Amino acid sequence: MAVFSPIGQQKNLNRLNNNRILVLRLVPYLRRHIYLLSLAMGLLIPLATAGAIQPLIIGQAVSLLRQESAWRFLRTLSIEQGIIWLSILLSITVIIRVCCASFQGYLVQKIGQIITADIRKDLFTHVTSLEMSFFNRTPVGRLVTRLTSDVEALGDVFSSGAIGVLSDGVYIFVIIITMITVQVKLALMLVLMMIPVTGLIIYFQSQYRKANYKVREELSKLNSILQENIAGIDVVQLFRRELFNSELFRSANERYRKAVDKTIFYDSAVSATSEWISLVAIAGVLWLGGVFIVDEVITFGTLSAFILYAQRLFNPLRQLVDKLTIFQAGFTAIERISELMNEPIEIIELEDKIHSLSSFHQRSTSGEICFENVWFGYNKDEYVLKNLDFTIHAGEKIAFVGPTGAGKSSIIRLLCRLYDPIQGRILIDGVDLREISKTELRQYIGVILQESFLFAGDVMRNIVLGEDYCFEQVQKAANITNIEQFINELPQGYKTQVRERGANLSGGQKQLLAFARVAIRNPRILVLDEATSSLDVKTEALIQDALDHLLNQRTAVIIAHRLSTIRDVNRIFVLKKGELLESGNHQELLKKGGLYNDLYKLQMMKDKNS
Repeated sequence: MAVFSPIGQQKNLNRLNNNRILVLRLVPYLRRHIYLLSLAMGLLIPLATAGAIQPLIIGQAVSLLRQESAWRFLRTLSIEQGIIWLSILLSITVIIRVCCASFQGYLVQKIGQIITADIRKDLFTHVTSLEMSFFNRTPVGRLVTRLTSDVEALGDVFSSGAIGVLSDGVYIFVIIITMITVQVKLALMLVLMMIPVTGLIIYFQSQYRKANYKVREELSKLNSILQENIAGIDVVQLFRRELFNSELFRSANERYRKAVDKTIFYDSAVSATSEWISLVAIAGVLWLGGVFIVDEVITFGTLSAFILYAQRLFNPLRQLVDKLTIFQAGFTAIERISELMNEPIEIIELEDKIHSLSSFHQRSTSGEICFENVWFGYNKDEYVLKNLDFTIHAGEKIAFVGPTGAGKSSIIRLLCRLYDPIQGRILIDGVDLREISKTELRQYIGVILQESFLFAGDVMRNIVLGEDYCFEQVQKAANITNIEQFINELPQGYKTQVRERGANLSGGQKQLLAFARVAIRNPRILVLDEATSSLDVKTEALIQDALDHLLNQRTAVIIAHRLSTIRDVNRIFVLKKGELLESGNHQELLKKGGLYNDLYKLQMMKDKNS
């Protein structure tokens, strides 16, 4: 009763509307390959027609052997000749079906793989364009699941489901029309038997889709736990978390298994229903057909044809059920992919303003940075930076200091436009950051972080990062940063393979490569976020010499916890809880006796005790 209630009808309507919206998301991808798709669709007609004719041919053979009423052209032939002609016709239909099915299968698989690759590419491009806050709240394993198994499930819709559903649908329609032209009553009986089984299938399919969505969610959680434990394996082993984490993984794995069990139940229920109704349909044809034969309404040939039709009508229905299962999994995948694609790109380049400017990088730029009343927070109404208003002059070397949580790293993220201010604006050489293309901004600002990430590949690839630099330029950057000797000592020099995350290099060596990355790009502004913290004394001396060269005639923004390393900068900005408390050079701040003086004395005492 609930199905026919207003609430049930509304739920069904909402589900249909949701499915329609999800399908429309795929239309742009289908339009790109409309010719291949049209060719695959065009093969449905000969494929279905040949399949519908075959039972008639076999029925005519039975009628011919029993000397019953047969097709007109068979009446003038002997039984042997008629059987030969019918065999030729049957062979032709078989050849047509085999050729059309094979070629259509190839086209469908090809379209499916192309569209899957297109969706995966677009999804990857979208994900890598999202704001950093998205990655802070989203587990890596969940993203990996969306980009791999969800996209593959969607690919199965194209390669196995979409055309297959249409093919089976057309086949069923052609068989029904053919049956009606042969014997209306038997045809109506079979059609009426399809109605209840279709209702059951729709119900089980809707339950399967809900269960499948749960499976995808549990798989995402499982992948997240796996990725987290592999990435943090050193912490897991150092703190003896193996058994505890294994129990967490076991629990997640058990939840995933139970979710899969539900999909298996509903899938099996659908298969069993279609199998049962197929047998009942054949029994029904035998019963009603037997009655018609006794009453001389139909011939044995017609009954034979309808037995085959009953089988062929419910076989594609059973196949249709299997493909609808794939379709439901695909709808789940589309839902999850759409959720990800609907994530807004908050850092947006204003194309009209960017293109109206002359190329920023080719202008007469000096490297001035200006924060105008900047407010920023990672969460609404929780500001980590409050009303920052200062100017860093071209060529000036400044440092940000302050206790943990003062907002130093947040300033760097805003300057590199990983985030946009909630209020106020940031100017570089008088141009708002939002009016500078990201490509030019990355060329203009060089950043060396406390921990440098290395990609799997050789040393040279980790310096150029996919850009078009010749080997001489790479060598020059290595010379400037005093790391060529270190590279030459590697087994294969610049061609030495770096493992994932630079596992075969020390922290200092990874940091040296980060300096070379920046040097080769020759930025006007250099940002150093505790860039020398991973270096030993000897390496730091080499880097300091490189820094003196890199910082020459460049604006430098430095974040440092060791205050002794920033004595020679032009100005020091002292932050606390997101506010600028003091500014001045080292000596001026010591004389003020404020927060900087307290931090400096505390660090000096710590150094003496150590």
